[in-house]
Amino acid sequence: MKKIVIILACSILTSGIVMAQSSPKLGWINSADLLQSMPEKSKADSDIAKYAKSFQEQIDIMMKEYQTKGQQFQANEKTMTDAMKEVRMKEIQDLQNRIESTQQSAQEKLQAKKQDVYAPVLEKADKAIQAVAKEKNYDYIFDKSAGALLYGKDADNILPAVKAKLGIK
Repeated sequence: MKKIVIILACSILTSGIVMAQSSPKLGWINSADLLQSMPEKSKADSDIAKYAKSFQEQIDIMMKEYQTKGQQFQANEKTMTDAMKEVRMKEIQDLQNRIESTQQSAQEKLQAKKQDVYAPVLEKADKAIQAVAKEKNYDYIFDKSAGALLYGKDADNILPAVKAKLGIK
């Protein structure tokens, strides 16, 4: 009876060791915290802020002009002819349209600038994550802040098998 218990205990212990060795090694990182701690991000933020400021200054000038024209229109409206009112209102409306167009263009350009400026920072962080994962023999690294997989062993990619199952070449 003792021999059976010892053999059973050994087989459970051995299967536990085998399972522990075959289970994937997982790790996680908070990439938002990593990026926040990188000096390159501070420089990128500064560059983007300067770029945004140039647009904001232009928009502020246009807004002041818009407010001035609006106030002048209200102050002189009673003395204007209908034709003059129409011309002034068209000027004000055109200025408002230019402001909106400038704001939209600025947002698009700012977004493109952010992508350009942050790309090397994100690439550097990604390379470091990949290197550490390989050095420490991790199978998978997850990003806690984004809930995404940052690293996975190529051997575990099932895309070819799924394509084959679907008959896709």
